[in-house]
Amino acid sequence: MTEPWDPRSAGVVTLPSGRLVRGRALSTAPVPVPTFSMFLLGRRPPSTQWPSRWVRWPDFWLPSDRADAVDALHETWRRAAEERVEIVCGGGRGRTGTALACLAVLDGTPPDDAVRLVRRRYDARAVETPWQRRFVRSFARESLPRGS
Repeated sequence: MTEPWDPRSAGVVTLPSGRLVRGRALSTAPVPVPTFSMFLLGRRPPSTQWPSRWVRWPDFWLPSDRADAVDALHETWRRAAEERVEIVCGGGRGRTGTALACLAVLDGTPPDDAVRLVRRRYDARAVETPWQRRFVRSFARESLPRGS
């Protein structure tokens, strides 16, 4: 197991299970270095010295390939149990906040509460657009077992 994020560090969100995930803008230096990054960008991200995954996700919109995004979110949530994972988009707010809310959903938080949690613990303006909020709700319907 890797040394976890410091929960008091900028951008680090503590999910209800205790998993720690860092959100950041692409322009912010990745210090300390994560063990895994999920990039949510409309263009290919810069290469990293650590494992990463790119989800094509244009600014202010939704992922170009929904199934790939859902798979990447599940992978990121699983890794967060034992690794220092981060989610990165251009500004570190809309797409990153949407993905953080989806991780909170995987962690057992109802979708509307997940958006509020991310806005309280990460950025008050996270999950910027109505369609990003709808993405979190539909992600919850698709990703959770029936009866949850």
